[in-house]
Amino acid sequence: MASCFGKIVVGTYVEIKRSDGRIHQAMVTSLNEDNESVTVEWIENGDTKGKEIDLESIFALNADLAPEEEMAPSPDTPPPPTPSSVKINKIAKNRRTIAPSKIEAPSRDNRVVTTRARAAQPPQPEPAPAPPPPAQQPAQPTPAQTAQQLQNESSPHPLTRKEFGQLSRRKSNCVKEVEKLQEKRERRRIQQQELREKRAQEVDTTIPNYEIMYMIRDFRASLDYRPLTTADLIEEHRICVCVRKRPLNKKELTMKDLDVITIPSKDVVMVHEPKQKVDLTRFLENQTFRFDYTFDDSTTNEMVYRFTARPLVETIFERGMATCFAYGQTGSGKTHTMGGDFSGKNQDCAKGVYALAARDVFVMLKKPNHKKLDLQVYATFFEIYSGKVFDLLNHKTKLRVLEDGKQQVQVVGLQEKDVKCTEDVLKLIEIGNSCRTSGQTSANAHSSRSHAVFQIILRRKGKMHGKFSLIDLAGNERGADTSSADRQTRLEGAEINKSLLALKECIRALGLNKPHTPFRASKLTQVLRDSFIGENSRTCMIATISPGMTSCENTLNTLRYANRVKELSVDANQVMEGVRPNIHVVNQMELLDEDWLSSSPQRDDLKLLCEQNGEEMSPQLYTFHEAVSQMGEMEEQVLEDHRAVFQESIRWLEDEKVLLEMTEEVDYDVDTYATQLEQILDQKIDILTELRDKVKSFRSSLQDEEQASKQINPKRPRAV
Repeated sequence: MASCFGKIVVGTYVEIKRSDGRIHQAMVTSLNEDNESVTVEWIENGDTKGKEIDLESIFALNADLAPEEEMAPSPDTPPPPTPSSVKINKIAKNRRTIAPSKIEAPSRDNRVVTTRARAAQPPQPEPAPAPPPPAQQPAQPTPAQTAQQLQNESSPHPLTRKEFGQLSRRKSNCVKEVEKLQEKRERRRIQQQELREKRAQEVDTTIPNYEIMYMIRDFRASLDYRPLTTADLIEEHRICVCVRKRPLNKKELTMKDLDVITIPSKDVVMVHEPKQKVDLTRFLENQTFRFDYTFDDSTTNEMVYRFTARPLVETIFERGMATCFAYGQTGSGKTHTMGGDFSGKNQDCAKGVYALAARDVFVMLKKPNHKKLDLQVYATFFEIYSGKVFDLLNHKTKLRVLEDGKQQVQVVGLQEKDVKCTEDVLKLIEIGNSCRTSGQTSANAHSSRSHAVFQIILRRKGKMHGKFSLIDLAGNERGADTSSADRQTRLEGAEINKSLLALKECIRALGLNKPHTPFRASKLTQVLRDSFIGENSRTCMIATISPGMTSCENTLNTLRYANRVKELSVDANQVMEGVRPNIHVVNQMELLDEDWLSSSPQRDDLKLLCEQNGEEMSPQLYTFHEAVSQMGEMEEQVLEDHRAVFQESIRWLEDEKVLLEMTEEVDYDVDTYATQLEQILDQKIDILTELRDKVKSFRSSLQDEEQASKQINPKRPRAV
């Protein structure tokens, strides 16, 4: 019996046809006997791809590999030719090549088929007669009998249909199997057509992308769902990265947007990105990401807090620094997660991560082992907007960020409010949220244009004991506005883009115990410097995503950013085996910072940021960020000198008033008057000339920034 796979074996190269019509070669890696198919693999764009193809499709393109038909054993089949019958077979073969005109037409009464007619239209063979008993098997024909048979065939009377059926070949088993496969495929096509017709009757024609909706529905039906529950263990991570999906909002429901996000398990999120082939056929590209925790659209703020910020509260009581920040597109649920639930325009701050963390701080403060420490709780709330810091608890007073002699970052003038209970914290949150900067962007009508930083600080006898920083970041799509025509919009976008990149690199440096952290690259990471160094520092990132298909691109950018942060985190065992303790890293950090301060630390950190993020920061974008940084430095210098000149001008006025009063006297000393007035004027000229030169340089830096913004690729940079 011939194999149905013919000449195909593992390792054979065959031609296959792709769904887009392309035909190329692939290697057979396995033979599947259960469903009469083969598995093939090929290399495409450096990746190994494969698929399973039925034999019918393989033989259609590779006829030379198909199995050859063989004579099925039958009692009616003549025995193999003997040497004496070779000549007779040649004569019979010549007889079949006689022209049709030399063959008599069959009589209507005689139901016969000529040899020529057999070649043109094969008849349906009648069932072969049952074989006779073994005792009655006919003997092998003698040469005389064979000659008589040839004489009968040469007669003008053609073979009867019964005689033809006995001499005709039978189909091989492989051919029969191929026919069965064809029948199965035809049945499947009919079933699929019936299913499409049934769905077409049920389709809501008002849904713009109903085809994509059915694809997503069918894909989800095949998944095994195991969502996160309160029974799951809370794992300890130095760097914890999780993702939270919000429900479709009213606007998305009104426009009948599709939910393209699926969270099948506690640590996996899937994005069903709609794609389109060259022939306009639509399909789904299902992209999968894995994180520490994933929260679906039914998860409450309390549940999110339980697995993210709550494990960090203990850190600040152990003389540590903890940071928890929400990252994502505007409208994805960052402020809802950090600040609390919304009911219309009103926000319930008691159900946000800010308030929940404060509640646990006061609960733990009453424990015996913490109560004896005599800790005091303080809170600060400030925002970082366009590279500048503003105190949200002190009428948005502008603050200065400086480094002291020990390279410790100090936010000069930031007010710390003494808080005694959770209610005090809620009042501060309401005050701060009411004056936070927000506005319209090219990507969102109500974008968060600033980073809001709420800090809970523990002090013991006035000294810092621990600090918990909770940050609601600006919308990441805002970072794409660096090429805007408006300077203020450009500066906002530049600071957000740069700060998000710097934040990612600082967290990576924390996870890898790198000797240097590029915290000076942005104002956000500069004020959070002490959260990224030290032996007892922990960070948690909550990436919030929108489920709608219209937000698919921003959602993928958010997930890629979060994935980049987590994929480089170091396992605790590896840290213990191959990396030096963090206390030595801190000492090296301080020494390295002193070397960098001798040059231009901010620009050096920015250059390092560009080298580590080549995909997100092009050379043109780096030049723009460098121009913005230089412009910011010069702006601070001009403002500082202007304040000094203003204060000096008050003293000059007092001195000039004394001189003028002296001239009222009858016998005043003219020499003294002229000398002192000349000295005042010389001082004025020197100081004002220096200030004027700095203002000119500042104006030149403004022009450099504008020119650099025009060199950026017209395509907006991908939001980080």
